Amino acid sequence: TLLVLGTGFFKPNMTSIISEMYTKAPKKKDGAYTIYYMGVNAGAFFGMMLCGYLAETKGWAYGFGLAGIFMLFGTIQFWLSSPLFGKIGEVPKKQSTIENKKIIKASVGQTNPFTTIDKILILICSIVGLLYLLDDPSSKIANINLLPSTLFVDSVSGATQSILLALGGFLFLIISRILRYEKVIRDRMIALIVFAIFTIFFWMSFEQGATSLIIFARDYTQRELIGNYAIAYNLINTLLTIIPLAIISWVLFLLYKQTHQLIKTSNIILIISFLVIWTIVGGMIYDQFRSETTIVTVSWFSTLNSFFIIAFASLFSKWWESKYNPTSAQKYSLGLILLGIGFAFLAFGAQTIPSGTVAGTFRVSMIWLILAYLFHTLGELCLSPVGLSQVSKLVPAKMIGFMYGMWFLAIAIGNKIAGSLGGKIESITNEYNLSTFFLIFTLVPIFAGLVVALLNKKLIKLSHGIDA
Repeated sequence: TLLVLGTGFFKPNMTSIISEMYTKAPKKKDGAYTIYYMGVNAGAFFGMMLCGYLAETKGWAYGFGLAGIFMLFGTIQFWLSSPLFGKIGEVPKKQSTIENKKIIKASVGQTNPFTTIDKILILICSIVGLLYLLDDPSSKIANINLLPSTLFVDSVSGATQSILLALGGFLFLIISRILRYEKVIRDRMIALIVFAIFTIFFWMSFEQGATSLIIFARDYTQRELIGNYAIAYNLINTLLTIIPLAIISWVLFLLYKQTHQLIKTSNIILIISFLVIWTIVGGMIYDQFRSETTIVTVSWFSTLNSFFIIAFASLFSKWWESKYNPTSAQKYSLGLILLGIGFAFLAFGAQTIPSGTVAGTFRVSMIWLILAYLFHTLGELCLSPVGLSQVSKLVPAKMIGFMYGMWFLAIAIGNKIAGSLGGKIESITNEYNLSTFFLIFTLVPIFAGLVVALLNKKLIKLSHGIDA
């Protein structure tokens, strides 16, 4: 619950702050969000690597503890660095609020305030959503149902029917508000909803990285390396760890040179944090080279996504700012197709695993998983930062926080579907084979990518001058 509440305060605000930073340079937003995405994933890369390493080798308490300590450091460091942001992110003063309302009204023709019905729907949807989130663990662990066990249809659980009704209410809320805007704003927000729908298809497949790909890495991937293979892996892993950490440390040093007088204490916290990171990394590398046999941790594969983002984000950012910059629909199409290709590698690699194989008795090369993460990441760079940028460009200022919430709701729906489908890996594998399971996630994203490509001209038209 605390993780969800913390993320709710953190994520929408960070993306909104970046939107405010680039109000005078909207064409640079795609590149800006890509660089922001690289920064986020730099933290994710070392977070998953170090927390995973401590959890799997020293104990779970150390992994969770390290995460908690660094969240505290990060909160203090961010708070102390507020002078860098100026007035961006501050609570608006009354006079500024009045001026902003005038600007909004001039730009969109009307302020479109929330009606009483809107507020009631927001309250109901939020309460049902929270109860649905907590109902699954509470019903299984404590046998306490927070939502009705039955509702209208006996064959579908009451919790599922409740959340579908809440989603229907939320959809009605969005549509009713959109219809109250003038045509240009209305069309742009409709275009955003179309992008949100395809976002669901992307994340339902991409988030297999948190479900079925973890199982595949644990039970069906050869992770025990000896001799020259162990030495080669240790050398490569050392480079994969040291080089990004050195680059990030150098960038932060350059930042320190420019900001040390303005945010001195914040920089001290940052230096302490990175000294701790370097210490843990040194211990991890020492442990790896000390043993003749290397067991690749399952969490190591999860770091590949963040590593590839760090490696390729700058390239994509430059591409988006060049004259060869594709439209957003084309970026979406490319992202979905690349995601499908990543699963195609897994489907091909898993062909040799017989149907009904007991977990851990048959393993394939880790190259298939590495290639899958590579193409999944390239697809993510085409779609996810662009989606965040589209919200800031297509939505009027008054609705931007609300629509970011809708955007993350689409991602949440994709995550929920990903979890449900990922949980069927054993039943599909037993009835067919593991290759068939991954083939599903090959075909669905590629088909969705082709559909959004066909909608390219229509989405450009709906965007009314803002590149879609």
